[in-house]
Amino acid sequence: MAVGFSAAYTSPALASLDAPNSTLTVDEDQKSWIGSLMPLSALTGSFIGGYLIDAIGRKMVILLCGPPFILAWILIGSAMNVWMIYVGRAIGGLCVGLLTLTLPVYLSETIQPEIRGVLGLLPTTIGNLGILVCFLVGSYVNWWWLAFVGAIIPMIFTTLMCFVPETPRWYISRDRVEDAQASLEWLRGSASDVDFELDAIQRNYEIAKQESSSLKDLFRRQYAKPFLLAMGLMLFQQLSGINAVIFYTVSIFKMSGSTINNYLSTIIVGVVNLISTFLANVLIDRLGRKILLYVSSVLIVLSLVALGTFFYIKETAENAISIAESMNLTAGAGNSTDDVTGWKETVDNLSWLPLVSFMVYVVAFSLGWGPIPWLFMGEALPVKIRGPAASIVTALNWSCTFVITKTFPGMVELIGPSYVFYMFTGIMTFGTLFAFFLVPETRGKTLEEIEEELSGRSSLRNRKISTVSGLHM
Repeated sequence: MAVGFSAAYTSPALASLDAPNSTLTVDEDQKSWIGSLMPLSALTGSFIGGYLIDAIGRKMVILLCGPPFILAWILIGSAMNVWMIYVGRAIGGLCVGLLTLTLPVYLSETIQPEIRGVLGLLPTTIGNLGILVCFLVGSYVNWWWLAFVGAIIPMIFTTLMCFVPETPRWYISRDRVEDAQASLEWLRGSASDVDFELDAIQRNYEIAKQESSSLKDLFRRQYAKPFLLAMGLMLFQQLSGINAVIFYTVSIFKMSGSTINNYLSTIIVGVVNLISTFLANVLIDRLGRKILLYVSSVLIVLSLVALGTFFYIKETAENAISIAESMNLTAGAGNSTDDVTGWKETVDNLSWLPLVSFMVYVVAFSLGWGPIPWLFMGEALPVKIRGPAASIVTALNWSCTFVITKTFPGMVELIGPSYVFYMFTGIMTFGTLFAFFLVPETRGKTLEEIEEELSGRSSLRNRKISTVSGLHM
């Protein structure tokens, strides 16, 4: 929720900074930095986190994010100049980078395979709730009050995290078998038989430990496939343009000239976004990851085509109106007046299209390309390279986010919104092919089984664990 609120903050906040009663005045370049500093700093957090989650544990990294996150929002809310906002966004981004790296790893190492899809999507679901809360509150309060509201979320989150155990797999990596067993019993329930699952985790770790570890391992034959697949999924996720949509939702609706209230439109998008993640939670372990990626890809492409087409028609209409009005001024009233009226009616008749396209887009993204790359990262990266590989994959995500959020306003200015959305359409067409031909299905498999399949190891072949029931199968 803290991550979602941070991502969505700039959408209502930048609009509020333009309001007459704003205590700060910022130019367009400063706005782009306010939007892009968070993902840029998150990139740094993802690099640091790769070392920290192995060195001090998954839970401790998550806990350490709480106090700085609170400080970041207080800095933004009390900002007397734009530099205080910059510093707050940078600190908050550092925490976002650490959390987006650590949460998928933590969840994948603690959740039973039978329900890992459903519970593994909860960060995305609650993240979308954070986006909706930010849009809702941001439609009623100014940018500094919105920041103070943002500080409440990490306060609650840090308190609740104190009661959660460290992952059993991290305990095993530190030869703390009794702690690992206690963690599993807490997670599965004291009445569950955790001996077989604990034994499988130990054996998998012992196999991985037999070989020396280095960054070069990421590109060894048995590790390269899951690592590159995780990288590919994350790359297409970000190049779909999702963060341009989330960071600049209000601005895009203003740009579209929609007759629907801009803030109401963002709230509708936020509600649809949240509901669609609940739908994904229901379907992820029934249909599997690949089916949802196919559906998500097709709907994203269609919605981006519709959005690009609307802006193309709008740009063409504006040019035609400009020419008609110029002719009207030089030659006197005539057919040009009818042309202007006709073009305006055309655009007005399509004023519903941006909102509908946005709704389809966020539903499609939340069904597949939003949660599944994060879920796959936690599921598919082998234990031996999980820390550094997850760090690099998360860093790629935030690098792309920074580039997209920093360049989106400039690209719109340079080539127009229609061609920007057509560019995202082309990228996601390739993403569809990537998902269809290369991404494997991981539904219902243990982490050890997924690692065996992708790396070619056979240590756990023909042995399956049902950790929900505590039985050997």
